[in-house]
Amino acid sequence: MENSSKTIHIIGGGLAGSEAAWQAANAGAKVMLYEMRPNKMTPAHITDGLAELVCSNSLRSDDHEYNAVGLLHEEMRRCNSIIMAAADKNALPAGGALAVDRAGFSAAILAALEGHKNVNIVREEVTGLPPAEWENVIVASGPLTSEPLAKAIQNITGEDALAFFDAIAPIIHDESIDRSVVWAQSRYDKVGPSGTGADYLNCPLDEEEYNIFVDALLASESHKFHEWENVPYFDGCLPIEEMAARGRETLRFGPMKPVGLTNLHDPENKPYAVVQLRQDNSLGTLWNMIGFQTKLKYRSQAEIFRLIPGLNNAEFARLGGLHHNTFLNSPKVLTGELRLKNQPRLRFAGQMTGVEGYVESAAIGLLAGRMAAADALKETFELPPATTAHGALLAHITGGHLGDDSAKLRSFQPMNINFGLLPDIEVKKPEGVKRWRKADRKKIKKKAVSVRALEAIDQWSSQHHSDDGSLSA
Repeated sequence: MENSSKTIHIIGGGLAGSEAAWQAANAGAKVMLYEMRPNKMTPAHITDGLAELVCSNSLRSDDHEYNAVGLLHEEMRRCNSIIMAAADKNALPAGGALAVDRAGFSAAILAALEGHKNVNIVREEVTGLPPAEWENVIVASGPLTSEPLAKAIQNITGEDALAFFDAIAPIIHDESIDRSVVWAQSRYDKVGPSGTGADYLNCPLDEEEYNIFVDALLASESHKFHEWENVPYFDGCLPIEEMAARGRETLRFGPMKPVGLTNLHDPENKPYAVVQLRQDNSLGTLWNMIGFQTKLKYRSQAEIFRLIPGLNNAEFARLGGLHHNTFLNSPKVLTGELRLKNQPRLRFAGQMTGVEGYVESAAIGLLAGRMAAADALKETFELPPATTAHGALLAHITGGHLGDDSAKLRSFQPMNINFGLLPDIEVKKPEGVKRWRKADRKKIKKKAVSVRALEAIDQWSSQHHSDDGSLSA
């Protein structure tokens, strides 16, 4: 396989690398997938599995009509995504979200890639710039890229890599949660793809309890950054103590918002704030504290989180932590086909390109895999339409949204998929409706954008169709 002219070398076996390998292999290209674990581990990974989920076990909303993340899910499904197939196969109850059993999810992806005739998994670290004879390379080494490779990338881009920290939320053992205090309910009783409408555990706080909790956060000791680590957080993943420091009510309007919930133990009294727990494994023995990513020192975490009603005797399977996250100034250094401008044999995929989130990373891996396969097979490749979630993400990270604004180019930051990245669409007031509220118009517009996107992705994907693999491969 190594000497084949069709060989694609993919560095990194995370979500993006695994998806890229799957897409390229199904297109008929030969793939060498390099994963350094278990020979060399990262500060955040704990297994040697492919596509290990190191933070949350949720792929977020699965609503493809009214949520941009759900739309991206559905587009990926229609493009034969291995990540989405594994997620669907290992889904857990999570209201309107798509949460997965971590172990089953990773195992399904590893088995499918190991069983694919066009994929060879190599367990070794790529310690620097890929060899010159590797003519078709995808770098999908992720936010925890090893230092030798990161330095090589920095040298050839001529740009300092930008960096921030993702904070990991704690996980709690089920038997240590006080069920006489917490209750099971999804927000607004929403029933998701694998849910019942009662998929989250809710811990209620009154005003006094909330203020005591916030005071403890503000007084707590956190990890102290070295000078070189002093970089801004991504606003979509702020540590909980950082949110508390931005204003006493910030948490109540963020991860601890009490809306859409009724305390089944005390229906007459609305909670002042609520901490939600999401099931973290298929056995239901572990629960994730939603939105509680933290940089608190370990000795502070258990004490502070046990102030939350229902968690007074909580036992933690994992405490929160930090990991370093590196990404490129992609609009400046990458082409529209994810190639490095000054070394086109190298493509980048995943979180290094400046997308944020599991699904977004995998989606860029999907595109990179198909692009690389087209090159290897001497075929033409058409970029996904800008009206699709895939096309919108690609445009964001490769500068399509910037125009001539050099200030924006310098301030490029990671981005989750959202409807604001997709082109606007005009909608008309439905017949017979006298009063058309802004909220109604917004909802109709979201659905129209989603319908347009799925029609476009179907047409685009059919031009690059392949069915050489399935999850059971």
